[in-house]
Amino acid sequence: MMFKRLAMPPWLNKNIVALGFTSLFSDLGHEMTTALLPAFIISIGGSPSILGFIEGCSDAATSFVKIIAGWYSDYTGKRKPIAALGYLTTALGVGMLTFTKTWPQVFFARIIAWMGKGFRKPARDALLADSIPSDVGTQYYGRIYGFHRAMDSIGAIGGPALAALLMGYCSLRTTLFISFFPELIAFFIILFFVTDSPKKESARHGLFESALALPYPFIMFLIAVCIFGIGNFAMSLFMLRAIELLTPTHGAAAARGITIMCYALYNLIYAAGSLPLGYLGDLINKRILLAIGYALTAATYACFLFNPTSIIPIALLFILAGIGVAITDGTERATAAELLPEQVRGTGFGSLSFIQGIGDFASSVMVGLLWTYVSAMYGFLYASITCFLGAACMLYIAASKISR
Repeated sequence: MMFKRLAMPPWLNKNIVALGFTSLFSDLGHEMTTALLPAFIISIGGSPSILGFIEGCSDAATSFVKIIAGWYSDYTGKRKPIAALGYLTTALGVGMLTFTKTWPQVFFARIIAWMGKGFRKPARDALLADSIPSDVGTQYYGRIYGFHRAMDSIGAIGGPALAALLMGYCSLRTTLFISFFPELIAFFIILFFVTDSPKKESARHGLFESALALPYPFIMFLIAVCIFGIGNFAMSLFMLRAIELLTPTHGAAAARGITIMCYALYNLIYAAGSLPLGYLGDLINKRILLAIGYALTAATYACFLFNPTSIIPIALLFILAGIGVAITDGTERATAAELLPEQVRGTGFGSLSFIQGIGDFASSVMVGLLWTYVSAMYGFLYASITCFLGAACMLYIAASKISR
């Protein structure tokens, strides 16, 4: 009754709203830990290469889980149980961070949390697409995934802001412990307020057979996503570089606080831009919009080559990064939903998440190694060049018959 009284647009139904709030609370907890992780790793004797290794391996270790979870949701026709299990596992992994004392322990806890993300992401993304009423059609995919990313980003705004506020009163470990509770709330929301949308039929095919059934335009799309991904490194490394650049002029403590607030600004831009940019993706070729987002991300990394040391240039780079991710994140998933038939939608989203995970691993490890053993400049130069190549590949696909 409540949702009827709100007179929401046809694409914004109860399931999509509930999934939005699930992601809001989950990202609130996730971004609290992400904001604190660079300082926490340094405090227990870590380095940029260790941070890059942890972040990269966390994504790569879950990549196969994403494919299997997505395929299994196709095989059974059930998305919700897999997604709910993923949210619960993430909550447990985040809670474990509180008790870590060495970087290998952080690595293990982060792997557990990311395993949960691996379980939930493809099933949740497929569930979003499945939740569209059949009489509405697919012309609203950009808005649906844009709305979901906006809700996710509202939590992402609150996460760093809450972390910065709590740091004035609590220790790092206490703040990490508090981040466990939003994750738990997310699990209860999906458990009690989200329903599986009935599918016409379950795709009772093996994993390999389902992978072979993925359409050719989607495979070409994945290639461009992969090229971009191997340059698009973890945001925690982005934040660590900002801390390093700000510390000489502002001091270590102030640099950490400024960076966390800049990260909150990044998420604010991300949240504000996700829905309108998703709407734009419904009006124009989504591959062109993705190429613009990839190029903007590459340009942002290139700007770090000038080593800015004052607050305003650093904040502007966080704003540009927020615009870039507002374009790419939701639009990649909307493009996948547009290209994938229902029977292999879970497998397709799992494959997309797998490619993104491999890219995250390669980029974070490569940038971390270049940073530690050569210089930060070479790490950011590698990231910028690779992201520009991804933009060129996506633009080629958009201009060719491959995308049609």
